[in-house]
Amino acid sequence: METAAVNRLGRAAVCILAVASAVLYLSPVVFGAVGKEAFVKKTVAAHNIVIFSKSYCPYCRRAKAVFSELKKAPYVVELDQRDDGGEIQDALSTIVGRRTVPQVFINGKHLGGSDDTVEAYESGKLAKILGITNIVTNDDL
Repeated sequence: METAAVNRLGRAAVCILAVASAVLYLSPVVFGAVGKEAFVKKTVAAHNIVIFSKSYCPYCRRAKAVFSELKKAPYVVELDQRDDGGEIQDALSTIVGRRTVPQVFINGKHLGGSDDTVEAYESGKLAKILGITNIVTNDDL
């Protein structure tokens, strides 16, 4: 009878250790992702215009050019120039449902990627969101 109880306790201890090990092993992945989501949300809340970008990406350059035309300086997070850029990109995927760059946020709201940004610019929607009047659009973007 004592042997059966000891065996059960031994198995329970092994299970508890296995679960604890898994939690400790996975915690940087899980908690790191949560931390990067918080970073994205905090960054978006702290700036009027935010672009999550990669410095070599032509679509990102196109989105940044729109704000240059509007004489607005976005806060740009160049993911390829950060050690945690991949994790931030994963967090963006969770938040907005897209992993591609650029991802543009205006006044805390997700505008979209390059095509969405150019379309909003050409239609006048972007100028309206930013409170800009008397803007002449450049169709070369």
